[in-house]
Amino acid sequence: MTVGQAPARTAPTGRSRNLRRPLVYVLLSLGLLIMSAPFLWMAVSSFKTTSELSASPPVWIPTEWTLDNFRQLLDKLDLPLYFMNSVIVAVLVTVSNLVFCSMLGYALAKLRFVGRNKIFGVVLGALMVPGNLMLLPLFVLMSKLKLIDSYAGLVLPFAAGAFGVFLMRQFMQSIPDELLEAARMDGAGEWYIFWRIVMPLVKPALATLSIFTFLGSWNNFVWPLIATNDPDKYTLPVALATFATDPNKAGGSNGMLMAGAFLVVLPVLILFIALQRHFTQGIATAGMK
Repeated sequence: MTVGQAPARTAPTGRSRNLRRPLVYVLLSLGLLIMSAPFLWMAVSSFKTTSELSASPPVWIPTEWTLDNFRQLLDKLDLPLYFMNSVIVAVLVTVSNLVFCSMLGYALAKLRFVGRNKIFGVVLGALMVPGNLMLLPLFVLMSKLKLIDSYAGLVLPFAAGAFGVFLMRQFMQSIPDELLEAARMDGAGEWYIFWRIVMPLVKPALATLSIFTFLGSWNNFVWPLIATNDPDKYTLPVALATFATDPNKAGGSNGMLMAGAFLVVLPVLILFIALQRHFTQGIATAGMK
């Protein structure tokens, strides 16, 4: 080796690789356990009896699984109404984001027009604005439009998001321009190209955006709390929070609160499992743009 030359790196031997792999699995398993422990505790506690919930030291696995917490919650809270309110709002917000963010993302990625880069700069700037900063202007605007205590007032402020536009724009840039030019030469219009060619090619990005949007809308608490005064328009998180702070209803029952929290998380968990493959592909592909 000459002077000043960096020593060559030796490849790890088979023995070192065999020792390193179990260590990585142990660390990943430990991290997974730490992250999932609160959810597992909540899910298991929703099936515990009152005595097991208040036991000290805590009972990790219930000796007697019961559905009494869910029955009591249904008796004291109009759960189907609030559940449907959350479903309606989350689905409408998700669908509108998929449509509008895809349209704007396609325009910013594949169409040439004056001011395109400036519009994209505005989108990037909107990503840096804290969401809570917009609550007061949104409330004033919805009040002027007389949309308080309505589904429209819960949906319209979140019908399109800067993150969705950015994600779809980055993903659509990977579509070859030659493919779109060939379609234009065959006489296809922009609407046909967008719906029949582009949209089927960006299914992983659509799945990723749908999960993020549905999750954000389903768990949104502050805006529905501000924008609804009528209890019949409460979404599930707002209804459960109101229920938890009412001593005449919850009565300090941790079991019912655990059951309610479990019901809030369950739809999002099912959606993620159903779209997991597309979600992973969308994140991996968008990250290479």
